[in-house]
Amino acid sequence: MKKLINRPADVVREMLEGIVALAPGLALLDTENVALRADLPAIADRPVALISGGGAGHEPAHAGYVGPGMLTAAVTGEVFTSPSVDAVLAAIRASAGPAGALLIVKNYTGDRLNFGLAGELAAIEGIPTELVVVADDVALSGLVPRERRRGIAGTVLVHKIAGAAAASGKNLKEVADIARSAASRLGTMGVALGSCIVPAAGKAGFTLGEDEIELGLGIHGEKGVERTKLLPADAIADRIIEQIVRDMKLAPGSSVALLVNGLGATPPMELAVVARCAVTALRSRGLRIERAWSGNFLTALEMPGCSISLLDLSEGDVALLDAETSATAWPRGGAVSGRINIVPAMRTAETEAPLGNAGSFDPQELRRIGLAVCDALEAAEPHLTELDSKAGDGDLGASMLRGAEAIRALPESAWINPANALVAMGNALRRAIAGSSGPFYAIALTRAGRHLGQSGRFSPEDFRAAFAIGIAAISEIGGAKPGDRTMLDALDPALRALEAADGKVSATEAWKQAASAAAEGARRTTDMIPKLGRASYLGERAIGTQDGGAAAVAIWMEALATSL
Repeated sequence: MKKLINRPADVVREMLEGIVALAPGLALLDTENVALRADLPAIADRPVALISGGGAGHEPAHAGYVGPGMLTAAVTGEVFTSPSVDAVLAAIRASAGPAGALLIVKNYTGDRLNFGLAGELAAIEGIPTELVVVADDVALSGLVPRERRRGIAGTVLVHKIAGAAAASGKNLKEVADIARSAASRLGTMGVALGSCIVPAAGKAGFTLGEDEIELGLGIHGEKGVERTKLLPADAIADRIIEQIVRDMKLAPGSSVALLVNGLGATPPMELAVVARCAVTALRSRGLRIERAWSGNFLTALEMPGCSISLLDLSEGDVALLDAETSATAWPRGGAVSGRINIVPAMRTAETEAPLGNAGSFDPQELRRIGLAVCDALEAAEPHLTELDSKAGDGDLGASMLRGAEAIRALPESAWINPANALVAMGNALRRAIAGSSGPFYAIALTRAGRHLGQSGRFSPEDFRAAFAIGIAAISEIGGAKPGDRTMLDALDPALRALEAADGKVSATEAWKQAASAAAEGARRTTDMIPKLGRASYLGERAIGTQDGGAAAVAIWMEALATSL
């Protein structure tokens, strides 16, 4: 287990001290793990206090939602453990006045007991309290009655709505009624791609195979209600949406708020993909999305996965969701477009005029050679990905795969002659591959193609010269030279082999010798210290792994030579 902590026993307090250190509007009780607003008015002037909490490990919940317009205080227990009665009571005493306190808890026995008893003790002291329980987990709909379901990420929406209501000056009963109403119109379901590790336990709560997921899980590292095979994001999101919509009996035309919540280890990229799927799934069912957010709202330590929450909006909900708050974890905004706005990019027409003299070239034969290169690059995708993952950013295999697909998609007119084919391939790769590979191959192929088009002879000497021009272009724009551990360490030996074979063997044999030289050059990069590119950041640690760019050159050179 690797975690950025000191002692597991100190992690909760030290976490809260870090949160409060970066938030001038927050304070921390000296003897309890309670974060509260530092700007509270005098006790007699305080509005209804909103207090929530639970075990640690759900950050940014709950301390991240403390601030004007949301929570007044948040009580944090040990990881995935309810806070004590005394901690909750301390929070009530420190934050509430005569107007009382609303206690919002997720539907777990420990939270209900400790917050509920603390509320009773506070009432004896003269501080009125109300308890609102959130039970939004629709995954349990077929197993337990609604009042016994777990409370999960949708609780954050209740915090926001109730917090805005309290800030507007409503009394305790009014705020409690608004919070209970929102909780009753809330549904959430989650999916996990793996487990998490509680610091004190030191091991995962469960294990999943590489192709397995858990559907319908809680927020404490526990298993879900169903284990199934990994599905595409669209299928997962649609299944979750279907379960929530069916459980909540949402009819077409209903207005909802959407919350896509990361469980701790899911990157924003994947959450955005899920959000896109969720929006599509909701609109296909005739539901109107009035507000939507995506991000980490209520996590389960470093669990990979997400949950989706829907709030069936009632009159006044949108205004409460839009109300100002300075709570650090609330993302603001939330308005959505009626559709995904896609506008056409400005393009300039690229010339369609063929380069050079078509001569006696058979377009089908040229395309066959091009597709042989595509076949080789597609087959090598896992190998290139592995190489690039060890000494780069891991995207080379995918880039070469996209390039091969772009070449396959070229029309037959692109293959009228080698000059035209090279320029067409260069333009296709420029559009298909970002990063560095696309521009390198694009400029090399287009310059080589233009040279052939100007000569119009297509002799072996012309092809060799075009090859040299393409290599020079790569060196010019990239700044690399042979020995820097780049693709040039395969291209340069290939060029020298072509030059050495001039007039001694057939053109076909010369290109086979060039391909062998490229393969040997790529193998030599295993012992080189990289001087350019991402691999250069590793220095000597890259030794022992072949350069991916050079390996790709060797692969397509061999395919080219054997197909001539």
